[in-house]
Amino acid sequence: MSREYSVSAHWQAGFDETGLQQWAENLRGQLTAPQVSLGLVFMTPRFFPYAADVLEILRVHARIPLLAGCSSTALVSGGEEFESDAGLVLALYALPGATLTGTYFDQSHIELAAGATFWPEHTQLSPNQANGWLAFIDPFHLDAEAWLRSWNRDYPRCPVYGGLASGVFADQTTQIYLNGDVYEEGGVALAVGGEVKLAGVISQGCTPIGDTWTLTRVEQNLIHRIGNRPAYEVLSDTVNKMTADEQQKVRGNLFIGLVMDEYREHFRRGDFLVRNLLGGDPQTGILAVGALPRAGQTMQFQRRDAAAATEDLHELLAQTHAGLNGAIVYGGCLCCCNGRGKHLFGTSSHDARLAQKEFGEIGLAGFFCNGEIGPVGERNFLHGYTASLALFVRK
Repeated sequence: MSREYSVSAHWQAGFDETGLQQWAENLRGQLTAPQVSLGLVFMTPRFFPYAADVLEILRVHARIPLLAGCSSTALVSGGEEFESDAGLVLALYALPGATLTGTYFDQSHIELAAGATFWPEHTQLSPNQANGWLAFIDPFHLDAEAWLRSWNRDYPRCPVYGGLASGVFADQTTQIYLNGDVYEEGGVALAVGGEVKLAGVISQGCTPIGDTWTLTRVEQNLIHRIGNRPAYEVLSDTVNKMTADEQQKVRGNLFIGLVMDEYREHFRRGDFLVRNLLGGDPQTGILAVGALPRAGQTMQFQRRDAAAATEDLHELLAQTHAGLNGAIVYGGCLCCCNGRGKHLFGTSSHDARLAQKEFGEIGLAGFFCNGEIGPVGERNFLHGYTASLALFVRK
């Protein structure tokens, strides 16, 4: 399956024009489909001086009509994650019947996007022409939250996957790639339409604890009452009902999950937007959270650690796979938080290997992010400590 529709490879050496030409040609030769539809490329900062040359070599020698990507300090190829001295990664995808369009934007566009329908005019794509989007964004010079707010408005109920690039943190320098162009700010959005859609997994690394509750009094990011009880009291009761071992696990690892779609009969993993639990006051009973919840919204406390993150990703991968009902998966793009990988799991290639185990040897490429993009319910959000997996699927 993977070599018919997608292939991915990792280049660990430095810039070598002849070597890269041969490598790109060899990778193209591994793809049995007659034509490449899309290439995704991710490079570490040591390629910054040669990035434009690398893009041209790849486009010409792998015969790529549309090439997009960004920089990162750690990369994903196939079932492997390369977290040190990673080089570059290239994936080639053959997507039968797909219509693909890449669009560049920067902060000036976001400031103009207050007017409705700005983005369809900028991209030249109406909402019904995109089945989903991949986005790679510079985190230092672009307000990704503001971009997503206007994008959700102009492309409602259309999933966006991707992440914020990483690079040289001290200089706040990253790179964004579109075809032969290298940008040090802004972002690129890749529309997937026609006979291919994007499906995916947004694994926020948490497992739910306790019961679901209804928020009954909220002020901005302050939760006063849950189920008509002081919010802090509900949290205390939830923790006190746990075993001593479970209480140890949640210490310093507590979060809050907010349901995004209240019309579901039952809530399960993937229905909650996970946000930080910033603090609580036992005297006033108030909890402060890293979100703006609303009264009447369903919530559930969450625990985030390595075991919870493994459980969450495993279950969501299986849930997504079952939901595809046997549709062909052409390949994927995996965007992982910089806080995952060896730092969280104690071992390398955790997320990539679980994805490959669930979907088989699909062509998979990706990078480690400064923030991950993906849908919860019908809206797209910026996440942390998340694995955002986008799958190219036959519509």
